[in-house]
Amino acid sequence: MFVLLGIMIGFTAAIPLGPVNVYIASQTLKRNSFHGFLAASTTATLDFIYCMVALIGFFQVKINVRPEVIPIMKIIAGLIIIAIGYKLVRDSKTFSLPASGIKIPSAASKPIFGVLALYVTNPSLYIFWMAVAGSVTSHNIVGASGWKTFAFAASCGVGALIWYSIIVRFLSSRQQRIKPGTFNRILYVLGFVLVIFGVYTMSSAFIPLPKR
Repeated sequence: MFVLLGIMIGFTAAIPLGPVNVYIASQTLKRNSFHGFLAASTTATLDFIYCMVALIGFFQVKINVRPEVIPIMKIIAGLIIIAIGYKLVRDSKTFSLPASGIKIPSAASKPIFGVLALYVTNPSLYIFWMAVAGSVTSHNIVGASGWKTFAFAASCGVGALIWYSIIVRFLSSRQQRIKPGTFNRILYVLGFVLVIFGVYTMSSAFIPLPKR
């Protein structure tokens, strides 16, 4: 039962449009399904790690971080997202799909580092998995240790991977059907959306937290 719950949480948490979804889509469209799936699997792995660490209590470290550090993290995250979005907008003006049969040069490290940059600098992800861990442990669904903890965290990662794999498969199956002009406009929109996310993330750093 708790495994199904974990899959549902991971799947549902991955659905909302955000920088990671946009980044995975852009990697799939710009390169191929392999690079898209590499970004997707990296994201799912990080979801598993974050959930696992939250469950075993290591996220208590985050609570003790000085409040002024959070805005700095948001600014850094915003700058990274804007940089990725700007590059996508710039590439949309010159990028073209290779002809059928031409092998795309591998750049396997780019999706991994891109996802890592988006995740490590995003404080909201820490908060989300802390909330998940607090909820499932308070209802005695899983404990703070043991094989159930590992299985639940892994199931959350599997749920996220299912959703991201759907995105990759859907986009890759239609990649060659998209007209060049439409394809470039899609890349431009994806890049623009990332820039908006980056600006929003940076602006949230200057919104004061409510006082208790």
